[in-house]
Amino acid sequence: QVQPVESGGGLVQAGGSLRLSCAASGRTFSSYVMGWFRQAPGKEREFVAATSRSGVTTDYADSVKGRFTISRDNAKMTVNLQMNNLKTEDTAVYLCAGRLGSVIKTARSEYDYWGQGTQVTVSS
Repeated sequence: QVQPVESGGGLVQAGGSLRLSCAASGRTFSSYVMGWFRQAPGKEREFVAATSRSGVTTDYADSVKGRFTISRDNAKMTVNLQMNNLKTEDTAVYLCAGRLGSVIKTARSEYDYWGQGTQVTVSS
């Protein structure tokens, strides 16, 4: 079992940057594929980025490629999302999720554990 807790959200102007962090409990953190999802009001929860158990492999939604970077530190049991050149359409609640498996998946139904989320608001 892994319990993610997100932090780092806030209000930022378009073009700015934020770094989200996800701290996970449990000594089996390295057994989980970790990902970030986001959900805006009235919209479905959508995939943002994910990283393999080792952190070597990553995957990104097309909408954030080149702007966002996911990374993990298994020793610290954390996963981060560096968000650069933020756009107003990035405004959403960002959630950290864990998948007990070895393969990166983009569907929210493939993830087993979820944090409560952190709000990111990008102003114009």
